[in-house]
Amino acid sequence: MRRLVALFLVVGAAIFAVRKALWMGAPKPVTGISTSRMAYARWGDGPKTLLRMPGGPGNFAPGGIDLSMMLRPFRRLLDEGYTIWYVMRKQGMPQGHSIADMADDYAEFIDSELGGKVDVALGTSYGGMIGFYLAARHPDRFGHIVIAAAGYEVSERGKDIDYTLATRLGEGRPVEAAKGMFEDYFPQVRVPGLAWLFGQLMGRMTFRGGHPEFASDVMVEGEAEVAFDARPILPQIDVPVLLIGGDADFMFPEGYLEE
Repeated sequence: MRRLVALFLVVGAAIFAVRKALWMGAPKPVTGISTSRMAYARWGDGPKTLLRMPGGPGNFAPGGIDLSMMLRPFRRLLDEGYTIWYVMRKQGMPQGHSIADMADDYAEFIDSELGGKVDVALGTSYGGMIGFYLAARHPDRFGHIVIAAAGYEVSERGKDIDYTLATRLGEGRPVEAAKGMFEDYFPQVRVPGLAWLFGQLMGRMTFRGGHPEFASDVMVEGEAEVAFDARPILPQIDVPVLLIGGDADFMFPEGYLEE
């Protein structure tokens, strides 16, 4: 037990140091919530815009380590005149709110907050699933669209993992959610206590709600992911899409991307 406590302290100190390093020299984001109840963080004030639709399930208010990690790959764009918007899904989504409905929410956000069009829309994982519907239903809202680590459907294993994650988060068990996610993503890692340590650290630092409807929202997201199948709308996409994926992604297997 002493070794686990010592490891906990060492890893905690390392994560704190990494977070501090990521924030050093980084511009402070402007955070807020739109009239349509979509929480956001914004960096820069350049004339060009990039809209980031992040992964999930987990309709968190932007803040903390997720912002520091999110900004780092896009620092160059700030220097090139971009304003970067990191926008979460709507708070207080009704039961049955689908991935298509979430795409409509982002289109509304672009209209109300970004002048009707962004230069680049980037959807990653869950946000990429939304990106397919944004491309099909609202192609006039962006100049370019990038969908990363997402396919037309989530694998059965991926659905099970994410629905369990959503359930644990909705029940207010973030530590168990993070621990279970580690075990699901890295079943080959057999180091005693490591999953527990990951759960303690990441569950408390990353998996937080921050708004009254979080428990309901995360289950709406989980159910929408299980029901997600973009194949019927893919033929409706008539704009170029940059699709990025990996050959070892069990959530969206390579064959899904090829198809």
